[in-house]
Amino acid sequence: MSTQITTAFVNQFSSNVQMLSQQMGSLLREAVDVESVTGEKAFFDQVGEAAAVAKTSRHSDTPLVETPHSRRMVSLTTYEWADLIDDADKVRMLVDPTSSYARAAAAAIGRAMDDTIISALGGTAKTGKEGTTDTSFPSGQKIAHGSGGLTIAKLISAKKLLDANSVDPSIPRFIVVSPEQIEDLLNTTSVTSSDFNTVRALVQGDVDTFVGFKFIVSNRLTTDSTPSRLCYAFAQDGMKLAIGKDVMAKIDERADKSYSTQVFYCATFGATRMEEDKVVEIACNE
Repeated sequence: MSTQITTAFVNQFSSNVQMLSQQMGSLLREAVDVESVTGEKAFFDQVGEAAAVAKTSRHSDTPLVETPHSRRMVSLTTYEWADLIDDADKVRMLVDPTSSYARAAAAAIGRAMDDTIISALGGTAKTGKEGTTDTSFPSGQKIAHGSGGLTIAKLISAKKLLDANSVDPSIPRFIVVSPEQIEDLLNTTSVTSSDFNTVRALVQGDVDTFVGFKFIVSNRLTTDSTPSRLCYAFAQDGMKLAIGKDVMAKIDERADKSYSTQVFYCATFGATRMEEDKVVEIACNE
């Protein structure tokens, strides 16, 4: 293999993968709050609600209002991708952002990132100063399947739950569903309904927002024992994605692999649900 692998070459490949990961790798990254962190664990403060105190006299004492505080912990996991290349021309193409290897690495990391976020949406969150308290997803934030798929009524119920929890309507809201749920909406909406044209446009991809939620279509959602597909509606600030600052890319010749060139990329990240009131689980039969 005659191609010279310089530090700049490797850095360019790493930059390409990071750029592609943000643009086309993860479907959910842009739907959650993202923060760069260092270390194997990260803590994020939660500030609760506090009530204002009415002033009772002209020179009354300044009230001390103790605002409740807590923390959520995120454990970061390192995800790796690697492949072998035996063609010098393909190695030279690694610095091209359109390289199939850069795109494959970005897609692999993106899928892992989506799986991490989806798991955190309905999973057990680690709470407290040291992150030792388990906080399960509350049943009050779950919409039962009701022996049916995704319907407009379920979307309205999800919106109602968020509104009832005083979730700021100015914060972007998202819903992640599978292709089956998009089809459900069209099949369960009457042609004479005022919503039919909007739902049809949603199915065709002409619009991506309905009932206040921006739709994200993913094939990564899991099912429960029913089995029902578990979809999630949430406010952007209800979820946190922690991304480790240490990203590593390596391109090396492998003597043990007939001197093929190995391309390696790894990234570290984790996710947590910040507030239960800002996430709704919607079970949908398929």
